[in-house]
Formats: sequence, C-alpha cells, structure tokens
Amino acid sequence: MAHPDHHPVASPVPAHAPPPPPVLSRTAAALIVVSVLGVSAAIGRRNAPDPSHPRTRRWYKRLDKPSYTPPDAVFGAVWPVLETGLAVGGYRLLRQPAGPRRTSAVGLWLLNTAMVGGWTEIFFHKRALRSGAVVAGTMVATGGAYVAAAAKVDRPAALLGVPFVGWLGFATLLATRISARNPDSDAADAR
Repeated sequence: MAHPDHHPVASPVPAHAPPPPPVLSRTAAALIVVSVLGVSAAIGRRNAPDPSHPRTRRWYKRLDKPSYTPPDAVFGAVWPVLETGLAVGGYRLLRQPAGPRRTSAVGLWLLNTAMVGGWTEIFFHKRALRSGAVVAGTMVATGGAYVAAAAKVDRPAALLGVPFVGWLGFATLLATRISARNPDSDAADAR
C-alpha cells in the first residue's frame, strides 16, 4: 500500500512540442505541378493526332473505331479539364504536411501524370494498339489508387481525381475496342 503522502511522479513534459512536418511553399508546389504536368502535356502534344501531326492524324482517322468514339473536339475539351483537376489536386497534396500518406498520394499522382504522356507515346507514336489498351486499363487501377490515397490526405484533391478515373475507364473501353477492330494496324504485332 502506498504511503498517503506519496504522490506519483509525473513524467517530465517536454518544454515544447516537436516541430510540425514540413510543408512545401506555395511557389515550390506550383513549380512542381507546372513542371510535371508541362512535361506530360508536351509529350502528349508531340503525339497528338491533330493537324500539326498529319501522319498520325491520317493513321488515327483510318482506324475502325466504335460508334461511341467522341469527335476530336471532345478530346480537346475534356483533357484540359482533367489536367486542371490533376494540377489542383497535386498542388493541394504537395501543400499538405510531409508524411507517409502524403508521400504515397504524391507518388501515385506523379505516376498517373507520367502515364498520361506515356500512353500517347505508346498508342499514337508507336501505334501499339493492344499495349495502349493495356496501359489504359492499368491507368484505371493506378488512378483509383491515387484517388484512394489522396482521400486519406486531402479529400478535395481526391474528388478532383474522380473525373480523371472515370474518363480513363471510358478511354480503356475505347482503346480496347479500337485494338480489337484493327488487328492489322497494331504496329507492335507487325514486328
């Protein structure tokens, strides 16, 4: 039994709490977002089937595509909206305190932005239709993982990624059907 005058000794309290995890400055976060999306957009633009790339445009126009293929103007309107969502989401994540969850979400953001440019290289530049369909499907999975990881760090960033994943689902369906309808046009199969 403890002595009535005995008081438990409290453990010493640190004089000050540990510093909060570092947060990137607004400028640094914005520069990272602009650089990452700029590179992805430049690669995508280099491979786009638009009038500035007549060979690619002719090849794409000649492909047998399903009736639900949107007109070129829809692609031109959708991608800036999706990329804006990725840009704002990436910026928001980069401005969160450093930690494993943020690192995971930012890593998946980087992966997805890189895959956007990479997909255009595979599908349009290399004309590897089947591989393009596989990469598109992979992007649905990595995009979903990005949204899930972002939701643990910043819910608005995650919500901004949802339209991207939805479009990727449609793009996968489209790329898969184009690949199936054009087996002789797949440059990867010709090798």
